[in-house]
Amino acid sequence: MRFIQHKAEAYWFYRVVSLGYDKWINPLFWTEAMRDEALALARLDRPDLEVADVGAGTGFTTTGIVKRGVDPQRVTMIDQSPHQLARARRKRALAAVARRIGDAEDLPLATDSVDRYVSAGSIEYWPDPQRAIAEAYRVVRPGGVAVVIGPLRRTHPLARRLSDAWMLFPADDEYRGWMEAAGFSDVRRLAVAPPWWRAEWDDYGVAIAGVKPAAGESPAATPATPRREAAAERLGPARLARFALGSLAGASFIPVALWFTVRERLARRDATRCRPGT
Repeated sequence: MRFIQHKAEAYWFYRVVSLGYDKWINPLFWTEAMRDEALALARLDRPDLEVADVGAGTGFTTTGIVKRGVDPQRVTMIDQSPHQLARARRKRALAAVARRIGDAEDLPLATDSVDRYVSAGSIEYWPDPQRAIAEAYRVVRPGGVAVVIGPLRRTHPLARRLSDAWMLFPADDEYRGWMEAAGFSDVRRLAVAPPWWRAEWDDYGVAIAGVKPAAGESPAATPATPRREAAAERLGPARLARFALGSLAGASFIPVALWFTVRERLARRDATRCRPGT
């Protein structure tokens, strides 16, 4: 079903979500600690690296890239949502970062042009993940690293139905399969999760990284098609219904995350109080 895994629906979804993304969404689902842990796979170890942040949104992950010491003037944010990028313009740390409207499946970057490719929380909305990851391979220079970060398919029956009605939650082996088919070598995986997520549950999300071994396009590259999905299309009755249903499915995860966040914080507070000398 995946009602929001289409460019027009995702475009309008983020026109609304961008209003509270940094304040309300990230603290629950994509925290600074998760971001920094995942970005370690990108090997952001030099200030002169050319870095593309694809599906950059409001710049939350971009801020983490700059925080690791990369020169902001060498970082490019790419997103299909002008509303998300407009929010990023308000962040002082990103003042020197380039911002471009673009599609993950058809990047506005030259072949072999960046040292690092990062995409966090964007794969969920890609109609064709293999095509997008082949694009990641194309734009990275030989020896460069690409990192894709996203959610994992849920195993709980109700969570699985809701997530599948909302957007793409890939299986663990799909991430690795897409990276290897695209041509990446030295593929590495790291599980990530917010503090409220319980270890006994299935893995929450994953960061997966690969190295580009040779110049040129990906072996998984597909011929250009005459027309891809347009992002800013108007939502007619059918698409409006898809948008509403997908948004409701996504919104259902917020009270669940809030509930477990409160429980986790109360448990930490009680544990602190019980320590000797406190």
